[in-house]
Amino acid sequence: MLYNAYEVQRSLLAGASAFADMGAQWMQNPINPLAYGAVAPVFASGLDVFAHAAAPRGKPAFGFTETTIDGRHVPIHEEIVLRKPFGQLKRFVREGVDGGPKLLIVAPMSGHYATLLRGTVERMLPGHDVYITDWRDAKLVPVDNGQFGIEDYVDYVIEFLRHIGPNTHMLAVCQPSVPCYAAAAIMSAEKDPARPVSLTMMGGPIDTREAPTEVNTVATQRPHAWFEQNVIVDVPFYYPGYGRRVYPGFLQLSGFMAMNLGNHMNSHWAMFKHLVAGDGESADQTKTFYDEYRSVCDMPAEFYLETIDVVFQQHLLPKGEMMHRGQRVDPTAITDVAILAIEGERDDISGIGQTKASLTIATALPDEKKQYYLAESVGHYGIFNGRRWRETIAPVVEAWIAKHDAA
Repeated sequence: MLYNAYEVQRSLLAGASAFADMGAQWMQNPINPLAYGAVAPVFASGLDVFAHAAAPRGKPAFGFTETTIDGRHVPIHEEIVLRKPFGQLKRFVREGVDGGPKLLIVAPMSGHYATLLRGTVERMLPGHDVYITDWRDAKLVPVDNGQFGIEDYVDYVIEFLRHIGPNTHMLAVCQPSVPCYAAAAIMSAEKDPARPVSLTMMGGPIDTREAPTEVNTVATQRPHAWFEQNVIVDVPFYYPGYGRRVYPGFLQLSGFMAMNLGNHMNSHWAMFKHLVAGDGESADQTKTFYDEYRSVCDMPAEFYLETIDVVFQQHLLPKGEMMHRGQRVDPTAITDVAILAIEGERDDISGIGQTKASLTIATALPDEKKQYYLAESVGHYGIFNGRRWRETIAPVVEAWIAKHDAA
């Protein structure tokens, strides 16, 4: 019932958004006498903000057409190199450019699409052969494709690394830090030639006992059964994944919006003022962010519930008790995968120390293959997007990759 109620609301808001958009345009149209009144800019701006907030959103495109390498423009095209039921491996091919460190960027399966990392990909493109995990919206995956839990996530990462081949670097942003670390440990224990040369984790919940945030509190203040009973729903019949149990993207988005409601309201108030003042460029920047932020997809229920259990409630990886296909995931098996842990000083999702723990538990890894970087005055999203990412954090990642690249 919850999913159906949401779909009804979404349909109603889509119509209201369309009418509001038409109203905003009419209030700015030179042939409309009312457009010359003193209140017209205020009225039009209010309609514009509402229209943008209520508009339906699908899966965004990365939209890359070129990058700049050594001062010259190089065309870019996307290529899907491996398809799986719950995700695909996408490569950004730089036309006419060979070589450069191979980099697998592992996007979160956290209610947002991989395009949330558009800024991450864009910054790394000039100097790297970039691949990314493009996870699929769970409501579009038929139930006969089976379930998808943490073990499956680890399997996908391992398969993607093997497909790309040896001497690949891996960059995990936030939530995938745990399965990527597990994949590195498993492949290291097996002496797999495709194990990553380096693993960079940014704002990842390796050990959520360190500096717990509100996200950690929400995940631990209720028993595991509460989440299954209150946030897991069945996909409605009008989607290909009819009957699949999922954690809907709209619920996750509601939770994150509620955590920082004041900031989001201030952002929209600022956008309104920019529109009234005729500062369309500043307003467009806010719109661009929320176009991506509000584009959400559903997570498989088993992956979400296992993440709550394994990562936030039992802390199995840092305790050396995480299991994969009947075998213990041993952090001490990592002996030659160079690890870079990056945290944001103002991260309210993954607290300071949670990602750094990845260095502590890798007791067999030499110190010269470990590095920690704290990005000052940077919040969670600023770690992988925005000016500080481009100018301060990305150079650290590039230097780490270059230092350990064997190509």
